[in-house]
Amino acid sequence: MNVLLRRGEVTARPAGALALGILEGTTALTGAAAAVDRATRGAIRSLLKRGDFSGRFLESVVLYPRGLGAQRVILVGLGRARDLDPGRVRRAAGLAARRARELGAGTLVTVAHGAGPAYLKTGLDPARAAQATAEGSILGHYRFTSYKRDAGTPPLKRIEVLEKDAALARALTPAVERGARWAEAVCLARDLINTPGQDLVPERLAARAREIGRDRGARVEVLGVAQLERLGMGALLAVGRGSVHPPRLIVLDRPPRGTSGTRGRRAANVPTVVLIGKGVTFDTGGISLKPRENMHRMKYDMSGAAAVLGVFSALPDLDLPFRVVGIVPSAENMPGGRALKPGDVVRSMDGTTIEVTNTDAEGRLLLADALGYARRFAPVAVVDLATLTGAITLALGHLAAGLFTGDERLAAELGAAAEASGERIWRMPLWDDYAPEMRSDTADILNSAAREGGACLAAIFLKRFAGGMPWAHLDIASTAWAPVDRPHEPRGGTGYGVRLLLEWLSRRAEA
Repeated sequence: MNVLLRRGEVTARPAGALALGILEGTTALTGAAAAVDRATRGAIRSLLKRGDFSGRFLESVVLYPRGLGAQRVILVGLGRARDLDPGRVRRAAGLAARRARELGAGTLVTVAHGAGPAYLKTGLDPARAAQATAEGSILGHYRFTSYKRDAGTPPLKRIEVLEKDAALARALTPAVERGARWAEAVCLARDLINTPGQDLVPERLAARAREIGRDRGARVEVLGVAQLERLGMGALLAVGRGSVHPPRLIVLDRPPRGTSGTRGRRAANVPTVVLIGKGVTFDTGGISLKPRENMHRMKYDMSGAAAVLGVFSALPDLDLPFRVVGIVPSAENMPGGRALKPGDVVRSMDGTTIEVTNTDAEGRLLLADALGYARRFAPVAVVDLATLTGAITLALGHLAAGLFTGDERLAAELGAAAEASGERIWRMPLWDDYAPEMRSDTADILNSAAREGGACLAAIFLKRFAGGMPWAHLDIASTAWAPVDRPHEPRGGTGYGVRLLLEWLSRRAEA
């Protein structure tokens, strides 16, 4: 689907639907809403006067007036002016696009909610508003229909963000393009997450990574069992032992701007940022088998990997002065005659021995070896994303991911990126006082201890393998799957982390 900014009159542009955002408490229409109202002989004013529509946030109504190029008008409430921010714009745009698709509109024309002169009192940056409108339109329109015979109403063919003013149109075009590209990267991640485990085993995830690398200019290396054995990645290998589908380590490498090659990892004076995504393509819990309820959702246990691949699909559009390396440790956690057992001891790449008390705490084993592998790049920053613990969902619900880091600069950078992208994070404690609970009588460390503070204990486990690297861990188990429909994300895989990381990388480049 094409999303693009066009210059033109909102009343004349032909489309299946026209979307307008209305602030709550609006008494005097201005801008695009006023133009549409005049062309339709007061249709919007009449609606407001009767109280049938007030502009309350995410309130919506569909009108079928005459006098427009569009066949129908979708009014979406933006709420109070003082509350309008990019997050609200994103959700309002998502609701409008979803409604247009449900109506079979075919094409949608919208304004950049919050970007025009009528919204000056909101204090919203026009470029941010335009980007959020483009993002929300694609995110709300998204459906995963690959396995449905009846996919419902067909998708929209085109969404146009319309702007009358020539200077403003020129200024907002890059923002709309950026929002569209970032949202498409999220949709790529969602597709991967929603794909059943039968069709996305580690080797197929690796093949998908190769496709993305080939299309987007990144070098991709896939390490198989023999190579993992030579590297001493006993933790990653142990997790995949019970499956007929062997584990993989997927490494994506994108050079900085102005360089043509990606070889020579140890090249001097090339700063490197490493992104690590947990890639458990299906998690039964292994011998420590999960309960039956909701196990079907465990195809989402590679959401961290999906986010990293989504980021790499959008990297060519960013002007980055540093190298970006993506590391995806991937395995299928299954029970079986060869499967890892509680009480077993495995040895990680850095030589640490780990006593496995719970085979369902497998993600941290994958990340232990991935963090060990990341050290060879001497990174200036490492961020890992993992659906690591159910405990983080108990702590934060489904509206924020847990951030664990001892690096204040990284914490501040990621916090600012979360605020701008609308992908919330909440900083959690990473106190060394948790460490004694992870001590083992048999090995150097346990992979799982008490249930209380489970997310913090998992992060303390990872901290040991991060060593002295500038490192942050994002536990996204709380945000990677939407249990209910939201305007900008249908139920299922959310693609959380893609926009957050793209925003963080962009800001780091600008700094």
